[in-house]
Amino acid sequence: MKKRRRNGLTQIQSIAAGFFLIIMAGTILLMLPFAARKTPATFLEALFTATSATCVTGLVVADTFQKWSLFGQLVILGLLQVGGLGFMTIGVFFSIYIRRKISLRERELLQESFNTLHLAGVVRLTKLIVKGTLLIEGTGALLLSLRFIPQMGFLKGCYFGVFHAVSAFCNGGFDLMGEKEAYASLTGYVEDPIVNVVIMLLIVTGGIGFIVWQDICEHGLHVKKYLLHTKIVLLMTALLIFGGGALFWVFERKALFASLSPGGRVLASLFSAVTARTAGFNTVDTGALGSGSRLLTIILMFIGGSPGSTAGGIKTTTVAVLIMYTWNSLRSKSGCNIFERRIPDDVVSKSAMVLMLNLGMSLAAGVAICGMQPELSMDSVAFEISSAIATVGMTTGITRSLNAVSKCIVIFLMYCGRIGSMTFALSFLQKKKTEPVQYPTGRITVG
Repeated sequence: MKKRRRNGLTQIQSIAAGFFLIIMAGTILLMLPFAARKTPATFLEALFTATSATCVTGLVVADTFQKWSLFGQLVILGLLQVGGLGFMTIGVFFSIYIRRKISLRERELLQESFNTLHLAGVVRLTKLIVKGTLLIEGTGALLLSLRFIPQMGFLKGCYFGVFHAVSAFCNGGFDLMGEKEAYASLTGYVEDPIVNVVIMLLIVTGGIGFIVWQDICEHGLHVKKYLLHTKIVLLMTALLIFGGGALFWVFERKALFASLSPGGRVLASLFSAVTARTAGFNTVDTGALGSGSRLLTIILMFIGGSPGSTAGGIKTTTVAVLIMYTWNSLRSKSGCNIFERRIPDDVVSKSAMVLMLNLGMSLAAGVAICGMQPELSMDSVAFEISSAIATVGMTTGITRSLNAVSKCIVIFLMYCGRIGSMTFALSFLQKKKTEPVQYPTGRITVG
């Protein structure tokens, strides 16, 4: 049972409420007349953009550069940073800075926010997260600025470097490349090794999770000393990046990637595998992907990043647990064993619940949108829904074609994807009740 705070909210409800308040604050700021370049944003435009930024998704109803003024862009940048790190992380870090004692309730909220295994050390982890974020984003911004400054000038090049470094690390997917062409994202840099490698490293670093950061910092390259969680995350991340990249290369080398150089095809393949796991940038036209690549992208988006990170999706550890449980069951072995360790039954149950909740919401949203807008193709709707609930931000181009109700559905999916579908469901439960009397066991046939 989740402990209650003095205001009557559980930790899960506090996190859900906190993100909601940040989204509403961002919506109000984006509706200000000077937040837009020309026509002020409507409530739905501002709400959609604020939700997408706070939930580090990247889906947009208007090109970020062409729609929003410098003020509006800075609001989006701030929402990306707060949404990526979590409002509690930033709040507690400032409390540490002014030397205010962190209460037990705040530590419990941090533990829930980071999805850590233990309460002890969460304050130390907060310091590591903020300092590490500043270092990583700063390094990424410097490297990107070195590429942008010769093209755009010093101030603009630095600004673009900072914006895209923060957006990439937070797996946000927002970009400012619409100056030349709306919704271009990073297609102009498809064969640029510096931009590709820096953005990919920022995405992966933000997506592996803060628990993994701490483990690697403590044990360096001594892999045997890593937590089981860290080992699973690193293995799954490598498999999804290089396995996904290889499949993209096979599917598109003679199609979408045909005009690229051999090195460009490799970069495009790896970038497509990395960005699909909740980043939202694209170096090739997503709408031009073949059917195989679209399906592969949907799968990668649905899986997403790792727990306690800036990424979304059902998470790499969830997939690993379900795969190993199924594999062991097929071999008539009880339980779920990974790296010579047994995974508790409650973790397996939680993984199954996360999968079913995300799958159920995706299917319900798909039926609703397809029913209201039959002119949209089913695969494009499925792509959009997976992108929203996994907080990815990739699209085949239908976002701007959605009607008001469909946009509200996508907003809801982005919100649930950021706080977690299970977190959203549990936020409505008051407490876990144990039935005093259990019903007799009944058997059914399945499969």
